[in-house]
Amino acid sequence: MIVLTGGAGFIGSCILSELNKRGYTDIIVVDELEKSRDFPNLANKKFSSFFDKDTFLELIRKDKLESNIDVIFHIGACSSTTLDDKDYFMKNNFEYSKSMAEYAVDKNIRFIYASSGATYGDGLSGFSDLDQATLKLKPLNLYGLSKHLFDLWVLNKGLAKRIIGLKYFNVFGPNEYHKADMMSLICKSFDKVVKEKKMRLFKSYKEEYKDGQQKRDFIYVKDAVRATLFFWDNPNIGGIFNIGTGTARTWNDLAQALFKALNIDASIEYIEMPQDLRDKYQYFTQAETGKLKRSGFDCRFMSLEQAVKDYVGYLKNKSYL
Repeated sequence: MIVLTGGAGFIGSCILSELNKRGYTDIIVVDELEKSRDFPNLANKKFSSFFDKDTFLELIRKDKLESNIDVIFHIGACSSTTLDDKDYFMKNNFEYSKSMAEYAVDKNIRFIYASSGATYGDGLSGFSDLDQATLKLKPLNLYGLSKHLFDLWVLNKGLAKRIIGLKYFNVFGPNEYHKADMMSLICKSFDKVVKEKKMRLFKSYKEEYKDGQQKRDFIYVKDAVRATLFFWDNPNIGGIFNIGTGTARTWNDLAQALFKALNIDASIEYIEMPQDLRDKYQYFTQAETGKLKRSGFDCRFMSLEQAVKDYVGYLKNKSYL
């Protein structure tokens, strides 16, 4: 039996799709029941049962799960980088994750959870996923902080050799259509670019970065899923790992890739960034991938241009993985 939290969301539903392709259907999907808008991500996918996340947490805490579980993919979390509710983040992301991890460790169940590149904050402390570097990080927002605190909990409890944490960087791809403001820029801009033949990017407020030259480590969801399942396939590996390409690209590069995939002449407009985002904005992210490579994972990722071209095929029809 497989447990997949966040299974109706973006990365979670893509993991579910790949599990189905591998022939696995004995899967418990856990998510927020009231978020029916997410359920298109579950269409045409096979799983044995669905639990609301709060109901499932009670089953875990009272040890009333009757199934023999082989692995828990804990992907579900609030991923908003703009929400300002510390109590919610601590309960939903930190405390919930602790309960899941404690149950998995107690039952000797493989536990693979989603952390985030948001834990690296402004990047001044670097982007190393080595344990000693993790201890020094200072996230810029509550989402990143909630993920960082759980990473620290894993390290302080001495659990890094027994479970897997995955610091996803800027993941984009099919099945993110429900995420509203948290959608990738490609998904958020697609319809407007098709209609208006123009893309809007935030201006830069740092002299060292020209408009559109801010850089991110963009990773296609298919590669992120491939990396996630690698750690299930290799149960002897433990630790916290960056899941990024190791190559930062500019927002201008991203825009150019979209225009090229649509066969539209590039036209970029630079707009003001909302004031409340300016002191929380990451100008540069780039995963250090040495630890990931040493684990044995094949780090040959799709290029940004290849990934955007593939994604455009889904966006044209709003199709799902």
